[in-house]
Amino acid sequence: MAPTTSRFSVAAALLILCNLTLPVHAQVQAPATAPAVGSGSASAVGFTLQIQAPDDIRNLLQRHLELQRYQVLVDLSDAEIQSLLASAEQDATDLLATLGYFSPEIHITLQRPGATAGSTASAGKVVQIEVLPGTQTRVGAVHLVLEGAVAEDPRAQEQRQSVQDLWTLASGEPFSQAAWDTAKERALKLLLARRYPTARVLDSRAEVHPEEARVDLDLQLDSGPAYRYGKLEVEGNQRYGADLVRRFARLQSGDDYELSQLVEAQQRLTDSGYYDSAFLNLDLGGDPAQATVRAQVKEASMQKAVFGIGASTDSGARISAEHTYNQVPGIDWRAVNKITLARDSKTFASDWTSQPGESRWRWAASALFGQDKVAEIDVNTQRYRVGRFTTEASFDQSYFLQYERTEAVLREIDQSTTNQAFSANYAFALRRFDSTPFPSSGWGLGGELAAGAVLGAGQEPYTRVLLHASTYQPLGQTQANLFARQHAGRMLYRAQLGGVFVDNAANVPFNQLFLTGGDTTVRGYQYQEIGTTHDGILSAESGRYVATGSIEWQRPIVRNGLMTDWESAVFIDTGAVSNRVEEFSFKVGVGVGARWKSPIGPLQIDLAYGVATEALRLHLNVGFVF
Repeated sequence: MAPTTSRFSVAAALLILCNLTLPVHAQVQAPATAPAVGSGSASAVGFTLQIQAPDDIRNLLQRHLELQRYQVLVDLSDAEIQSLLASAEQDATDLLATLGYFSPEIHITLQRPGATAGSTASAGKVVQIEVLPGTQTRVGAVHLVLEGAVAEDPRAQEQRQSVQDLWTLASGEPFSQAAWDTAKERALKLLLARRYPTARVLDSRAEVHPEEARVDLDLQLDSGPAYRYGKLEVEGNQRYGADLVRRFARLQSGDDYELSQLVEAQQRLTDSGYYDSAFLNLDLGGDPAQATVRAQVKEASMQKAVFGIGASTDSGARISAEHTYNQVPGIDWRAVNKITLARDSKTFASDWTSQPGESRWRWAASALFGQDKVAEIDVNTQRYRVGRFTTEASFDQSYFLQYERTEAVLREIDQSTTNQAFSANYAFALRRFDSTPFPSSGWGLGGELAAGAVLGAGQEPYTRVLLHASTYQPLGQTQANLFARQHAGRMLYRAQLGGVFVDNAANVPFNQLFLTGGDTTVRGYQYQEIGTTHDGILSAESGRYVATGSIEWQRPIVRNGLMTDWESAVFIDTGAVSNRVEEFSFKVGVGVGARWKSPIGPLQIDLAYGVATEALRLHLNVGFVF
């Protein structure tokens, strides 16, 4: 009953891939008489176009110059071509202006290369375009004016400052039409995202001074009135009451409108399992001080069964079967029963949760029965929990009572040890990331605290603490433009500390002690391969204390001047498990990897070298975990 995390496994990715329908592409043969554009044959083109210019300008002209359309016309006369060339000069001038070159020198000539023996292509006409772009125009004065309610509202001071501070086309930077459009769009979005959903561009002007290679920018934004939430109207509910939508949406009447709140409310509704889809929008036609929020929902079936097959580098191949009953008659709780069979484990879990109350807390009860293989040890587990939990956009909490019984069997000598414990537990996850599941800055802190007693012949109290943290630090100079800052990448720092405080650790259930290693802890090692160390030799025996750390450099992969959905990574991980803190012997893993912003979350592919084992391991993981 730990706080909910946004974690996916490779199994989830395989499930989605298994349900994709591959498109069938029919191959259509073009007519034999169709001209081949740019083939280089004199019979296929009327003239050949050659452009001499810096790379960025040549690429722009090759993509957008209107003259290229006429290369396939083989019957053009010289007079017709000359007419096209006159238009091409103005076309090229206009295109260069979008990059900030307002005084270019453009020379266009038509040539007839002499024919050579045995060659027909050389007899074609060649149009040569030579471009001397001149000095690129840079931004001079920037005049940004906010009008409407945002200009006077004291509550909007931070928002007004954000529009100014996050302006992306500052004085002195190279001017381009694309950068100008992006800057205007970003400034407007900062108003639309909070309080002012009817904001608009009132006026925009870029005044060019060619003789000074300078452009002065003027932008006026009208915020319109400030909007606040009114009542919530629900459409599409049949099985579950409208109050359930309101409790999941958590939009308080009288609060300022925020687009992110509507998005988070939609996400909570779809994540709840009660709704297949949800769409929330603000009614802009009524009173802005009490704007109606309309929620359109499509309810999920009362019962569903899910069968899965997947694999991961930590757990190997696995299959699962899950049955969900969304509203058990008589108590209206949800019951989820799941069986999972993996390479080294078998589990059956039954989780029961109530609907959220007005306080946003939910009751929960669960039972788990598992069999795991950890190195040479077979672990049989029984665990029962009852408690309450709540999930927020940035803060999850849970508290619960737990009884756990484990039987650890050492296969070599067929010796078993049975341990039991009863504990009171509290867990939390605090997130302050700029976005999920693809954060680029911010931090997260999570923890688990248990206090209880070891049962059986050797009864004694014990305490268990586990803390973990992650921090994303953007690189690049803060005064640089947004692209430059993003292109510099970021550093990711991770750390974990844990300990079990008890007189005799041998009496603590096996799962309460620590092992580490694997995809999300110390890469370069197998899952839970790092345990206590005896005489410098690595073993998979669990220990009372654990410590791990990681440093990773993530950098976007850029193609043709644009950032892609892929990133590169270089990292070093370390971790140790011991029964005494002073005896920590840290194991190190180093490696490189790739990240992909996939539709189901970040895909992490890492190749890591375990220094202690002198072996390479491939690690795959899907999803943002915190």
